[in-house]
Amino acid sequence: MDEDVKEHKTYEQQVALLASRGMDMGDDEAAAATLRRVNYYRLSGYWYPFRKLTSSGREDSFYPGSRFADVIALYDFDARLRAATFAALTPVELAIRALLGHELGRIDPCAHLDPSMLGPTARRGDQYPRWVERYEKELNDSREDFVDHHHKKYGGRLPVWAATEILDWGSLTYLYGFAPRNVQDVVADACGLSAPQLTSWLKALNLVRNTCAHHGRLFNRVHTIAPKLPRVGRHPDLDSVATDWSRTFGQLTLIRFLSDRLEVGQSRLLPAVVKSFPTVQIVPISHMGVPEGWQTASPLWA
Repeated sequence: MDEDVKEHKTYEQQVALLASRGMDMGDDEAAAATLRRVNYYRLSGYWYPFRKLTSSGREDSFYPGSRFADVIALYDFDARLRAATFAALTPVELAIRALLGHELGRIDPCAHLDPSMLGPTARRGDQYPRWVERYEKELNDSREDFVDHHHKKYGGRLPVWAATEILDWGSLTYLYGFAPRNVQDVVADACGLSAPQLTSWLKALNLVRNTCAHHGRLFNRVHTIAPKLPRVGRHPDLDSVATDWSRTFGQLTLIRFLSDRLEVGQSRLLPAVVKSFPTVQIVPISHMGVPEGWQTASPLWA
């Protein structure tokens, strides 16, 4: 056996290991059955905050009162949160696709394929040529009926209002950045933001969307892209959300704000899921960045 690789453990041995470190496993057979359906290392991210914190970092042993049932409750909550977040993001994404495609189409049906019709960012460096390569790959990989129709009738040249429908969120964000400033302003204004603010929000929410799509841990994640916020006083409902914008509740608030301004989505979806956060003494809801009184502080969460 390779000494540089951890020794394989049965599900029963995994249960015993966690118990030896101070985790209350409840019914051992039920705990082993859970580990059969959810990988040990996937769950390890959910019991990480239960591990004792010292000046030298996290220990392997758990705080007194740590329960495997609470770990599973957080895991199940996170699955609900990812599903709801993805569902809430979808109509926002579709609305921005439609707006951007429509406004670029005013310039020319194929404005996305001619950098001279776009903004200065499309004519600097190699970002735009790389975007075109990515777009052509997405076009070739697409199985949408409208793509086949345009291929047969127009030789595959999609007008921009159709092209935006095959872009992933990252490609859409780049196209927004390539657009002339007046086009950016129209789309951003519909979102209640300036163009630089919307650019930063799109980049931040792309990471959130990817976390949801790839089953990553979301509830207590620290997000690497901080959104640019409007000046205080412009949007009182946003100002009244007292949160760390790098935490998940802050990112969810961006989605709630965009849903409200674009008038899309189900307004009760995210508040209902956040409200379902399990009661876990060692890992309270504040780990999400949720402030006290969150349901009454802002109309965005009421």
